Amino acid sequence: MQELFQNNYLRIIFSTLVIYLFIVVAIRLFGKKELAQLSVVDMVFILLISNAVQNAMVGPDSTLSGGLVAAATLFVVNFIFKNLQYRFPGVGKIIQGDAIMLIYKGKVIDDHLKKAQITVDELLEAVREHGVHSVKEVDLAILEMDGNISVLSNEYQNRTVKKRKGKREKQQ
Repeated sequence: MQELFQNNYLRIIFSTLVIYLFIVVAIRLFGKKELAQLSVVDMVFILLISNAVQNAMVGPDSTLSGGLVAAATLFVVNFIFKNLQYRFPGVGKIIQGDAIMLIYKGKVIDDHLKKAQITVDELLEAVREHGVHSVKEVDLAILEMDGNISVLSNEYQNRTVKKRKGKREKQQ
């Protein structure tokens, strides 16, 4: 009985690890802008994904201990990934990608907008959220690795970073 118990936990650990890796890769492939700009559709998607993968992680074991094993596995794997990104910047670049310049000296870089899958309207909205009236006033706008858009204006004197919803805007 003890061996079956241990094997079930090993299965939960393995399944949780595979699901974690899958979701990291999927988020990387489907675009970082989704991280910082959650719409209602995105929120529903996240809720449904979490429900869909929960069964794949714990299988028929819906016990408290099964859930704790899955949660502990997620914490450990996340801790390992964070350490790998810190120790080896190349790993972070693979997982998170690069920042993408969207506006330079008042001019929108259309190719970069396409690469980031951001519409002009979304970019204009982000610029306005930073208190800048027009693209021509923006010295530099960057889609950061975490999905936030940073805007520098007035010859780099005013810098704002739009944080995820629920966080305050930072101005320097």
